[in-house]
Amino acid sequence: MEEVCTVSQINLYIKNMFIRDYALQRLRVKGEVSNCKYHTSGHIYFTIKDKSSQLSCVMFSSYRKNLDFRLQEGQSVVVQGNISVYERDGKYQMYAVAVTQEGAGKLYEEYEKLKKRLLAEGLFDDGRKKEIPKFAKKIGVVTAQTGAVIQDICNVSHRRNPYMQILLYPAKVQGEGAHQTIIRGLQYFETTDVDTIIIGRGGGSIEDLWEFNQEALAYAIADCSKPVISAVGHETDTTIADYVADLRAPTPSAAAELAVFSFREFEMGLKEFQYSLNWQMENILQLKKMKLKQYETVLGHASPQDMLAQKRMYLGEYADRLQYLVEQKMMSAKHQMELYIEELKGLSPLHKLQGGYSYVSDMEGNNIRSVKSLKEGQQIKLSFIDGTADANVKGLKFH
Repeated sequence: MEEVCTVSQINLYIKNMFIRDYALQRLRVKGEVSNCKYHTSGHIYFTIKDKSSQLSCVMFSSYRKNLDFRLQEGQSVVVQGNISVYERDGKYQMYAVAVTQEGAGKLYEEYEKLKKRLLAEGLFDDGRKKEIPKFAKKIGVVTAQTGAVIQDICNVSHRRNPYMQILLYPAKVQGEGAHQTIIRGLQYFETTDVDTIIIGRGGGSIEDLWEFNQEALAYAIADCSKPVISAVGHETDTTIADYVADLRAPTPSAAAELAVFSFREFEMGLKEFQYSLNWQMENILQLKKMKLKQYETVLGHASPQDMLAQKRMYLGEYADRLQYLVEQKMMSAKHQMELYIEELKGLSPLHKLQGGYSYVSDMEGNNIRSVKSLKEGQQIKLSFIDGTADANVKGLKFH
């Protein structure tokens, strides 16, 4: 029994067939635009057709940035992309990654050829680009006298710095010979005192911007003695002038932002510098005062008066110490003296006399300790606690 497939399986199988076919992955298809719709999501849905057939196309928003013009009904274009199947609806369509107007391809080839040659000559090197003055006073603008470009530049410039001077050199910015008027504008401002030159115009197709891809203008920008800011088209537009210029701005308004310093930010910066300077000066003064105090202290300790005061203090401390040691010595000696007194008391005859004893001596004061040293009739002296008495020996008895 044959296998039954789902619709999803069939659509997926067909999609894989498209993916595997290398010829359908890198295509360039020419046709006329019809049924063009710009979706709110950013995607573009359109159809390209010829006399006998048509092909559905979609360009997702991620690739839309590469589109330098707006798709419109009836335009003859070349679509680059791949063919695949949208599974949900079961239909094939072209997924565009780039769209160019028919005829623009030749201009693009010329653009790339000139770009490579000037790159090899070093006109795009960062080393030769001049620095944009940070505090410009006068700005020269080379653009159309009427239109939004000069108005945008003036509005942004005066908002950022009301004292900024804007000088306009009216030039053609589109059509044959327009680049010559731009060159004359550069040459004119070289003779003035402007600080920076801005060249620019609004966005457009490669044909509209072609005058800014001229070789003569590239050399004029490179040779200009003043710094040049290129502000051509929208952010996605890039011209030879952008590469050669000293600075490329995505829009004319952005060019004014880059060329004109903000006076308000400048004032705020000055106040910050003033605060920082005052703070640093205060810190320096405090440090110097601390150093001065240290020097005063060192000098104070080194002065003769302070040294004498210290010596007096040391002398007072030594005197107190000496007094303390003398008192300690006196107390120790007194204590020792008391001990000696007590010992002497034990040895003193007078102390013994207090106990009722008497001291016997001959008339010359010699102590008589034994009866054997006495003679009958010998005169002796008896010493009592309260006086003395003379006596004669009458009889001797021995034990």
